[in-house]
Amino acid sequence: MVKQVEVIEWKNVVDDLFQLLRIKTIPIGMKMYESKEDMEAIAKIRRPTKVHTTDQIVAQGARLGWTVGITAEDLVMPQCGAVIGLHKQDEEWLDGEPMAGVWFETKEDARAHQEAMHVVPYGQYEAMAVSPLVSGRIDNPDICLIYGTPGQIMILINGLQWSGYKNLNWGVVGESSCADSWGRALKTKEPSLSIPCYAERRYGGVLDEEMLMAIPPSHLVKAIEGMKKLSKNGLRYPIAQYGIQQDAQEGLGFSYNKK
Repeated sequence: MVKQVEVIEWKNVVDDLFQLLRIKTIPIGMKMYESKEDMEAIAKIRRPTKVHTTDQIVAQGARLGWTVGITAEDLVMPQCGAVIGLHKQDEEWLDGEPMAGVWFETKEDARAHQEAMHVVPYGQYEAMAVSPLVSGRIDNPDICLIYGTPGQIMILINGLQWSGYKNLNWGVVGESSCADSWGRALKTKEPSLSIPCYAERRYGGVLDEEMLMAIPPSHLVKAIEGMKKLSKNGLRYPIAQYGIQQDAQEGLGFSYNKK
């Protein structure tokens, strides 16, 4: 029996995100490909002419609105490729020697960091592509990447938890925090929040106030449905300041259905 794939109207999804959250960065999709040829078959795909970090490739989609595809050869270092399963996660990579004395005090600390990262298992894919969701060029993206302020991301989480409540737990690996966002989401197929790291901000153009939610499409649709319900209850973005010296009773009565 062939599994039916849900058809998502991406223009509606993106319009809802802009209306509900006032986000400023383009929502993009990311997809892994078993072959380079499948990736290069995407309409109007761009291929790098220089060596980049994965952060830069993601930024070209989210900041410039480009559709970009890569293989391991396009990435500057094994760390970038390993997170998305395009480079071996072998003993040499696990050793973490390049980070010892730079990001971590000892080789043992560096190795512990490498072992803590969420990564896509090596050997399944040859390529990856990113593209604005609204373009429709990536068929059924594996995950969606949404940048926002803490306030915007919290409303997104509230929408995700509106029905079928679930306590969401995430970790912070520190440097290489792309493993907390797209690495984890690609691996687990679950929403994954990260505080973008130094490299993402230096090379990927991530703004100081931005966080990143990597989320499978079905979860994003669920979150939007929840945010619409919350909005009807007056719980929406931007969050109006109530005042730090006001009597809180009236405000709390409105927000928590308490007389």
